[in-house]
Amino acid sequence: MSKKIFYNLKKKILITGASGFLGSNIISKLSKNKSLIIHGLVKNTSKIKYRYKYVRYIKADITNLNSLKKKITENYDYIINFAGNINHKNRNQTYNAHFSGLKNLISVIDTHGLKLFIQIGSSLEYGDKKSPQDEKQICKPISHYGKSKLLSSNHIKKKIKNFIILRLYQVYGPFQKNNRLIPIVIDSCLKNKSFECTDGSQLRDFLYVDDFTNLIIKILKTKKILSGIYNVGYGKPIKVREIIKYINKKIGKGKALFGLIKMRKDEMTESYPDIKKVKKIFSWSPKINFRIGLKKTIKHYET
Repeated sequence: MSKKIFYNLKKKILITGASGFLGSNIISKLSKNKSLIIHGLVKNTSKIKYRYKYVRYIKADITNLNSLKKKITENYDYIINFAGNINHKNRNQTYNAHFSGLKNLISVIDTHGLKLFIQIGSSLEYGDKKSPQDEKQICKPISHYGKSKLLSSNHIKKKIKNFIILRLYQVYGPFQKNNRLIPIVIDSCLKNKSFECTDGSQLRDFLYVDDFTNLIIKILKTKKILSGIYNVGYGKPIKVREIIKYINKKIGKGKALFGLIKMRKDEMTESYPDIKKVKKIFSWSPKINFRIGLKKTIKHYET
């Protein structure tokens, strides 16, 4: 009898995009918490690299409403939405994965009993607003991805009472797929390749993944949630050129061919956040220095 009562007191959490970089990292942390019942929503179960003993994986496509209706049959205390597509060049795929999928998800869950909905937003929702960007700025996104994320943010504000929208800048670390700046450069250097890149003059903000997952845990532990939008980043921009040169020097192989790739038309020269709000409300701040984070990440790809 006591075991049954304890089980009923557990909080249920649904994590979409559970096989992705961010989803798998937060599941790794939360799976150690025995007071949670964790369900991970994945489109393709073959992409799950590590299965955790107490995590139930649900196979469903977030863009397919009928699929979701059949598979999402329980009520949840918390939902964290990491779902989306990686390739943002295709307009229809991007809108379906990030906006239509979000609408489908909200339509099949019980929003009344939901304690908190955490949406992973994007810095690209701001468009070309001058950095440091803050949450009070009016958003005018340029890219399909930024527009779809902003539509999602606005839909959540209308449909969900308790919500947190985390507008992420660049998050990096172990297990990130080889389609982002840092893992691309590391992989090229480890293979002793020459690789083309821009002139590297862009200013960007990079947050180590453990700092990000620690923020999620802090949010879940917060008793009284102040619904709203929060910028999430390290708060100290660095030039892309410096990042590439540091990785190149640390590994000691490979060659960066600067200036052979032109910047995209919608790409900003400077993009970094003001993170005072998230630091104040959740008593959180990044702990892992960028160079230390890079060393950890390089070590992961070396092994």
